[in-house]
Amino acid sequence: MPDSLPASRPPLLRLLVLLTLGAVTIALWYLTSYLLRDMGQVRWYPESQGCQLSAGPCMAELGDQRQLTLDLGVRGEIRALQRMPLEVSLQGVKAERVMVDFVGRDMDMGLHRYPLSLEADGRYRGEAQIPICTETVMPWRARVVIETADGKLGSGFDFEVRGGGP
Repeated sequence: MPDSLPASRPPLLRLLVLLTLGAVTIALWYLTSYLLRDMGQVRWYPESQGCQLSAGPCMAELGDQRQLTLDLGVRGEIRALQRMPLEVSLQGVKAERVMVDFVGRDMDMGLHRYPLSLEADGRYRGEAQIPICTETVMPWRARVVIETADGKLGSGFDFEVRGGGP
């Protein structure tokens, strides 16, 4: 019976295995993030000019006598970690599902998606919260995505959040 132990893997091979596993993990994270956002299949429409979500609801024309209105339920300064009652009103659109995504405009802050529920008055409602950031003032974009039988429609609304960093 031999007394020798099996040879261990060389350190370079272990390093290459770890680097490969890290690359695969990052690729899977990116693919999952991309598929969850699913934004390539949305027909985007511009928001109305000059609208400030911190002052009240903002509207976007979706063509063919259709429109959406987004209200964050906040008047005045929008702050990080503040709970906001989201409300989306639709005209001329029969939605199967409505959701609002918050994305950092200048910095990737991850996916912050909030599905809304249809209420008895025909409006879609939910609650959202903007995460804290290292910046004192952080520019965000609220993207409203409406799933219909004919595809997805959407519009985005810019706003700023205070209370992140020093």
